[in-house]
Amino acid sequence: MKLFYYCVFVCCLYTTTSAQKCNLSFKGKVTDFHDSSIIIGASLQIENSNKYATTDFDGLFEFNNICAGKYTIIIKHVACDTKRISISITEDTFKEITLEHHLNELNEVIVKTNIKTEITSVEQSLKKAAIDNFTDKSLGDALSTLSGVSSLNTGNSIVKPMIHGLHSSRLLLINNNVRMFDQEWGDEHAPNIDINASERITVVKGANTLKYGSDAIGGLILIEPKKYAVKDSLFGSTISSFNSNGFGGNINSEIVKTYKSGLYAKLQANYKQFGDFKTPDYYLTNSGLKSINTSFRIGYNGYEKGFSAYYSFVDNEFAILQSSHIGNVNDLVNAINNREPRVTEDFSYDINFPKQAITHHLAKIEAYKRIKGFGKLSVQYDLQINRRQEFDLRRGDLRNTPVIDLRLFTNSLQTDLEIDYSDELKLNTGILVRYQQNDAISGTGTSPLIPDFDKYEAGAFATANYKLNFDTEFNAGFRYDFSRIDARKNYNLNDWQETYNYDELFPEFETGVINGTRIFTKPKFTFHNFSASLGFSKSFENDISLFINYGLASRMPNPSELFSDGLHHSAARIETGLLTINKEIAHNFIVSLERNNEDFGFVISPYYKYIDGFIQLIPLGITTTIRGAFPVWEHNQIDARIFGIDVDVNKKISERFNYKGNVSLLKGDNLSDDIALIHMPSTSFTNSISYTNKELNQLTIRLQNRKVLQQNQFPDYNFNTFNAIQQQDVFVDISSTPPAYSLFNIQTSAVFKAFEKGSLKLEFNVDNLFDVSYRENLNRLRYFADELGRNFNLKIKINY
Repeated sequence: MKLFYYCVFVCCLYTTTSAQKCNLSFKGKVTDFHDSSIIIGASLQIENSNKYATTDFDGLFEFNNICAGKYTIIIKHVACDTKRISISITEDTFKEITLEHHLNELNEVIVKTNIKTEITSVEQSLKKAAIDNFTDKSLGDALSTLSGVSSLNTGNSIVKPMIHGLHSSRLLLINNNVRMFDQEWGDEHAPNIDINASERITVVKGANTLKYGSDAIGGLILIEPKKYAVKDSLFGSTISSFNSNGFGGNINSEIVKTYKSGLYAKLQANYKQFGDFKTPDYYLTNSGLKSINTSFRIGYNGYEKGFSAYYSFVDNEFAILQSSHIGNVNDLVNAINNREPRVTEDFSYDINFPKQAITHHLAKIEAYKRIKGFGKLSVQYDLQINRRQEFDLRRGDLRNTPVIDLRLFTNSLQTDLEIDYSDELKLNTGILVRYQQNDAISGTGTSPLIPDFDKYEAGAFATANYKLNFDTEFNAGFRYDFSRIDARKNYNLNDWQETYNYDELFPEFETGVINGTRIFTKPKFTFHNFSASLGFSKSFENDISLFINYGLASRMPNPSELFSDGLHHSAARIETGLLTINKEIAHNFIVSLERNNEDFGFVISPYYKYIDGFIQLIPLGITTTIRGAFPVWEHNQIDARIFGIDVDVNKKISERFNYKGNVSLLKGDNLSDDIALIHMPSTSFTNSISYTNKELNQLTIRLQNRKVLQQNQFPDYNFNTFNAIQQQDVFVDISSTPPAYSLFNIQTSAVFKAFEKGSLKLEFNVDNLFDVSYRENLNRLRYFADELGRNFNLKIKINY
């Protein structure tokens, strides 16, 4: 019997062994995904086994004596991401395996140099550590630390970034690869962006931005999220900020989960609140703010394919300085002549009228697929809903009703194709379609400043980067955009027929509907915009590089420039657009000589812009309405030029002491009228010395000085007007600029290992150290109050 069982066991073992066919072979070749070049020395392992192989000089590998079945193969190579593939083997098998070796070689170079949107562009960036310094401030505050970048302010909370004196519709603001649309035409409309959700913010100077639009006359602001490693991990951070000026602060938290499969998810939320801010001598009554922001990202970060989905919500409420609300011309004259504002009350967290309330929703979904030996194709859809409400001091039933209530709906579909199989030549092309609808919500009791309109856009671009040799590259591109805007607007009949002669210029806009003194019209405009760029970069010894760029940009007038017609309450002025305004065409030249070296580096960047048909908003005088006397501002077109130079210097004084400095010089000319351009930034200098001791909890102490000179080149738009109270003409000086000022700031920080995994970072900063009283030329409320006084700031950041 034992002999019988033994024979049965031997037969079964033989049958099973024969069925498994363990004499199979698995052979293959490992090549580069981009150009199919062979990869030598790649190691391969059959998971959970001791079977290994290595590619030879022909990129070939071989596994022998394999049983039939399903296996996971792990492929590794230096400078490549590890790749895992599943394969079923039922017979002798040959398979070609690709690695993204080509891309990682490029990334190794990028790590050692500067990441650029275009290889020949002139850019500056803020990384996460610098962004954290402004966690409780705005995008404009953060960017104004860069040379050539300033800001147009309305008080201390509403900050619009400017690049080389240009802002609003002349800047492209790209948030997570989505172009922002949030009624950006207004001088006092700040970008609805929470900088805490970003990993890197890049400013591109000039018009070398064809991928994103044709109208970047001033430049591009690119806000980018973090790219996460493909591994299993859970991490996050919380940063809190406390300020003595405004008795407020900010708390921001984020948590990230990543998987080795390539999946990831991130949740981020931010809350910020301040009460009335204070100058060295008085509180700025009704100057507080409240902001709630949140964002969510989810995606799959594969090499050959992937996707991402993103949503953000921004809810801002800004108080407008109560003293800036003028009821008659005497208020304005008194504000200009007096050192203190008309209203100075005790500190309060209340946000009263006048104020702004803005909400912004942004959602996008993007997917990409890499095509072997060709490139990468991406498709993206994004949606934005912006609601802007501006509240004035009103009485009765309309007390809590906004005087301006605009809802802007924007959705876009775009594709992008990167052709990068060649090391020498890389091509990028794409198309875009966009639909935008503005709804001037009824029930405000006022005529809408911006009417209802529908806007249709379509565009296409192509750019090429050609690497002539190791240190010389060229870039060229072209873009075409079609835009059509259909508006619905009521005009004052006298303005339509007499003041602007529109009945003869645009009879096709008339509908024949006249209601009393108002005529209902349907203006329609079509624009064809062409833009181009040409760039050159050259690397020399000693880390020196030269960049030269020319850009042709064209911009259609925005809705405010065409259709504004009435009192812009939060701006405290009457604004008038003109239907006769045409598009702007700009020629941008910029050169940058750079030395990227930690011991001693510099950037010297002169630029010149000529703008044909530059659209400006200028004051004409004062008019009286039932709500009071307000300055009248009107849009017109001129020929303009802006030129200047930005200089940055860094010097390593010793192992622990470093110096950084920059200077920005700019001059803007109205060539048509032979006068200076309005609202040009002053010459500014920034110098800082920092001490760093990595052995002592990464202690950093930085002393910074910012010097801003008086702007002596400005147009004279002063005027005389009749004052009903004084019964005489009075001189209104709205053009003269405030004197120069100099500010000192101190920043200190240290990092502590407070947890087994994670760290605690403490910062203590002092802004306006010597409590200087000053006024900034580019603050629209400079007529009414000083800038902020001294502020003590404490930040606590926990990484976990």
